[in-house]
Amino acid sequence: MKIAVTHENGQVFGHFGKTESFAVFETGDGKVLSKQIIPTNGTGHGALAGFLKDLGAQVVICGGIGDGAKRALEAAGVILVAGASGDVEQAALAYLSGELKNDPAGTCGHHHGEEGRACGGLGACGHR
Repeated sequence: MKIAVTHENGQVFGHFGKTESFAVFETGDGKVLSKQIIPTNGTGHGALAGFLKDLGAQVVICGGIGDGAKRALEAAGVILVAGASGDVEQAALAYLSGELKNDPAGTCGHHHGEEGRACGGLGACGHR
């Protein structure tokens, strides 16, 4: 199974649609077999679903995600696990062990104003 994790400096990046790279893990028998950091090359938001499908990712782990991108992942058949944080490899391992589950609070159904008032400053989607 391939697991893609939003990535910035080895950590789960907080906003799916703005991630500049994914840590992509090839897994088997509950273990990480390999890891690659793959840049998105400017692809963002809902278009990332096709990007991930083309990579062969079956699961995506992220901090927060908007409704449009969530729907695009569902349509592409990619399993979403939102609401994650911390080290990317630990997140992938936690998913493999069944400890990491999708957190519906990790989705954000609106765009934020300049100051992020829509989510009370810092939203579930991890940005202002």
